[in-house]
Amino acid sequence: MDFAGFFKRWLIALVLVLVTYNPTAFNYLSWTFDELQVDLPYKLLVGLILVVGYVIFLRATFRSIGIFGIVLIAAIFGVIIWILVDQQMLDPTNRDALIWIILVVVATIMGVGVSWSHVRRRISGQADVDDVEE
Repeated sequence: MDFAGFFKRWLIALVLVLVTYNPTAFNYLSWTFDELQVDLPYKLLVGLILVVGYVIFLRATFRSIGIFGIVLIAAIFGVIIWILVDQQMLDPTNRDALIWIILVVVATIMGVGVSWSHVRRRISGQADVDDVEE
């Protein structure tokens, strides 16, 4: 398995998600909506770059693992979070901790989605081909 490749794709997804929003004041949404008219062209440029990133990652994720795969991965993480709460390792009233966990889960789902074709090829020996050049 190419764990370095998966880690790079996951890290890019994590940066994309955390730059968009996180519980601190250092994120795109806070920067944009605190003073909407200040630096508007820069905010628009960064926003468009983020949209391009999401289109790439979400399109690849939906095409490779589909809605069923997304729900399945989310359910696995949901049960892991439930176990952590049940074992009192995670406080369900800690809003910021839950937001951080959800952001990491979203990035992980996108990382798996972008990497799934590589994993499937390694397991089955078959390549996914969506676009055929004529």
